[in-house]
Amino acid sequence: MSNLLQVYKNKDDNETDITVRKTYLLGVSELYIEPGYNVRDIDQAHVEEFRDAYIAGENVPPLTVQVTKQGVKVIDGHHRWHGAKLAQEAGHEIRLECKDFVGNEAERIAFMVTSSQGRPLEPLERAAAYQRLKNQGWELAEIAKKVKRSPSDIDQHLALLTVGDDLIEMVKAGEVAATTAVAMVREHGAKAETVAKTQLAKAKADGKKKLTRAAAMPQFSATRARRLVELLKDAVLLQDSPDLEYFKLPPGVAVEITSILQEYEQHSAPTREDE
Repeated sequence: MSNLLQVYKNKDDNETDITVRKTYLLGVSELYIEPGYNVRDIDQAHVEEFRDAYIAGENVPPLTVQVTKQGVKVIDGHHRWHGAKLAQEAGHEIRLECKDFVGNEAERIAFMVTSSQGRPLEPLERAAAYQRLKNQGWELAEIAKKVKRSPSDIDQHLALLTVGDDLIEMVKAGEVAATTAVAMVREHGAKAETVAKTQLAKAKADGKKKLTRAAAMPQFSATRARRLVELLKDAVLLQDSPDLEYFKLPPGVAVEITSILQEYEQHSAPTREDE
């Protein structure tokens, strides 16, 4: 049975485009993790999955590393390194397949974001990574192109970092979706956290674990809004003085208009409870 090495050695005869990209086998202790460098928080269950994979001798993708003054730093593969360390502590001899990363700091961060080997990024992890790229001087369009996302996605995630500590904690706990948190801040401004807490308490009182966008930002009845427009379409704008303008309403509509406005006032009340 042949293998790729044999095909490569005979590439002139086989007319193949095979090229070689070297990887290296390193002991776990020859690698180091820089605290806070990984864009992903460490998930212990994911670490244990890799531990079991190493112990079972399963194929695990190589780590991507960078040689620094401190040694060989893990760029991509933090969970694999932690899993290998656990396997080693359990008495197994582990050597990790590694390959060099070539590029600058911003490109290393972008690589961690787009790596298909790591677990999917949580919204806050992705937001923090985008912020690190922005701090490197990258524009939104550059970040979007590098991580294969839209500029609006980058902007949405960066906005998540500004929603306030309480809302961020609610996002971390899975009580509010990241997109909902951002939308609430854009809708309610500084009062968003208070509104979110109030609405979440109501949702939990109803037996729900999460504040949905519909519950967080209930929309006023479109039917009633259209009715208000219909009632006002024949109103006439009058001006008695530069400082006084008012509508002259058609006969018989004032009571219904007042009723709709009162409904809207009640609907909007939670956003003004601190005024």
